[in-house]
Amino acid sequence: MSSSEAVVRQRLAKVLQESADAVADRWVALQLAQAELREGVSERELREEADALVSALGGGLESELPASQVVNAHQELRQAVIDLSLRRARGGATPTATSLAVLVLKEAVLEAVQATTEDGAELFSAALLVSRLLDAAGALSFETYVEGREEIIRRQSRQLLELSTPVVRLWRHVLAVPLIGTLDTARTQVVMENLLQAIQEHEAQVAIIDITGVPTVDTAVAQHLMQTVNAVRLMGADCVISGIRPPIAQTIAQLGIDLSKILTRASLADALSEAIKLTEDVVVEPQALR
Repeated sequence: MSSSEAVVRQRLAKVLQESADAVADRWVALQLAQAELREGVSERELREEADALVSALGGGLESELPASQVVNAHQELRQAVIDLSLRRARGGATPTATSLAVLVLKEAVLEAVQATTEDGAELFSAALLVSRLLDAAGALSFETYVEGREEIIRRQSRQLLELSTPVVRLWRHVLAVPLIGTLDTARTQVVMENLLQAIQEHEAQVAIIDITGVPTVDTAVAQHLMQTVNAVRLMGADCVISGIRPPIAQTIAQLGIDLSKILTRASLADALSEAIKLTEDVVVEPQALR
């Protein structure tokens, strides 16, 4: 760090320390004046963000880190930017608005610096340093926002998959998974995980996979079903596939898909009837041996 940069940083850190409330108030006011910059964030939350970010910025300036690394390497400052971005992401603000809200802090900081000096060169140096820091903070906020939204989308997609593949307890030791819509790899994984967990929790002996609501069955779908059936068998349970309609039966036959090792029934009612027989056999047989 050069001596001139050190002087500017000390000057900025002092201004932020002495005028922290004024800078935070000004930043909040600037955002309140532009509704698109505070979408989904209350005034109280804006104030919390302002206090945290202004304080962290001052701490970053006082550190020995190079200016190019302050935002990403100073833990308090980095965390303040990340928290702000994630809060905005959850509130539904756009990534552009989020990063612009961070950049608006430049104006509030420079106004505070200008109020303490009339030296044009000093003000120019401070402006350059503030721009470098807050440009980096704006980039970090944009990146964090995007990652945060992607995580939210992934979590919501996972929740939707789980809701669309419920495991239902039909009878004592009998579970069913009514499938509706396309069965792909991701959904198959969710079906398998939920079903295996339910088999363990309910000590199920038979699992019915109903594909009445599956529009088409191709080689990939059949492979997914086979994987699920094999996983169920490894758990020590039997598996019945129901809902194979005539068009699907014809498609399976034309594709040459071998489901001969899997117990199939035309309807869910038939599958339940078969499952009850299977569970009765399991219960009655030990008694008969006494």
